[in-house]
Amino acid sequence: MDSALQAIAEPTRRRILHLVWDRELPAGEIARHFEVTRPAISQHLRILKDVGLLSERRDGTRRLYRARPEGLEEVRAFFESLWDDSLARLKEAAEDAAAQHQEDAS
Repeated sequence: MDSALQAIAEPTRRRILHLVWDRELPAGEIARHFEVTRPAISQHLRILKDVGLLSERRDGTRRLYRARPEGLEEVRAFFESLWDDSLARLKEAAEDAAAQHQEDAS
């Protein structure tokens, strides 16, 4: 999970993931969306691929990339657990407030 979090901490990599989330794109087309060099984009693609957030497919001399949502499952589960804990605390606080209100009304 740490490597995925480190990878998506970089804004360019998050933008790359958005570009290829629902479709496969060649590296050149991905690079056209950025004002950095193609080698820099290639490095970002390699990092995302190495941590399991992108898949790469070769088509002749082209490399095609697509997001691997399953690579974010552990990160997603972590954040959902925080959300679930927050909801449980909110429910408990609401129940306590309701009980206190009933006691005050009595």
